[in-house]
Amino acid sequence: MLAVALAASLPAAAQITFYEHDGFQGRSFTTNGRIPDFSRAGFNDRASSVEVRGQRWEVCEDSRFAGRCMVLRPGRYPSLNAMGLNDRVSSVRAVGGNTRVDDGRFAPTPYPAYDARRRNKERVFEAQVTSVRAVVAQAEQRCWIEREQVDQERRGANVPAAIAGALIGGIIGHQVGGGRGNDIATAGGAIAGAAVGANAGRGNQYPAYGQDVQRCTSAPSQAHPDYWDVTYTFKGREHRVQMASPPGPTVTVNRQGEPRV
Repeated sequence: MLAVALAASLPAAAQITFYEHDGFQGRSFTTNGRIPDFSRAGFNDRASSVEVRGQRWEVCEDSRFAGRCMVLRPGRYPSLNAMGLNDRVSSVRAVGGNTRVDDGRFAPTPYPAYDARRRNKERVFEAQVTSVRAVVAQAEQRCWIEREQVDQERRGANVPAAIAGALIGGIIGHQVGGGRGNDIATAGGAIAGAAVGANAGRGNQYPAYGQDVQRCTSAPSQAHPDYWDVTYTFKGREHRVQMASPPGPTVTVNRQGEPRV
């Protein structure tokens, strides 16, 4: 398991928020410390999206950091499906900044997360929103393998097919019987196989065989937007920000036009 250096080295703003549904929707649960068992918080196997701030965090599918674990970097994860942890997170702990983590332990790269919390005694202003665009995830392609029966027409006697039929017949015959009976079954199987191979396809016979076929379909995207792309103006300059929920007619900003909540 990953050795984790904790607490003393963590930034004050280090925290992780879990959401019940994709796209940061539904109930949420926030912590700035280790949680060895989500059952005690009433959020076991419920998380579907995550927002990470200020520090890397390790999430695990079993309590006490057991089972499959992934390390999340600061940012926003609209869905845990990509890492196979949707509704499967049972424990979480922060990963110290000096802790070495193998590349294979990291989750896919998140969307950037901006810390919009108001700083101490920071003066804020209202900026006019000029446009709001809801961004919805693209449809995903889902594929699977099916076994399909295929008919193949063969006409006339076929010498190579007779040879192949004899070999296949011999193999099948060798699998039945025992001792002397096994030898007899092998010979009989070879003869029968040769006859089938030589006469395959005569008349209107269409022997069928199976093959694996990949089929794909496009799954509809989630009903709610992933985020809102918001444009606003402040002191004559245009700014853009991604928000987890639609804004009102104005957004709160600081002197530099950076959004604040």
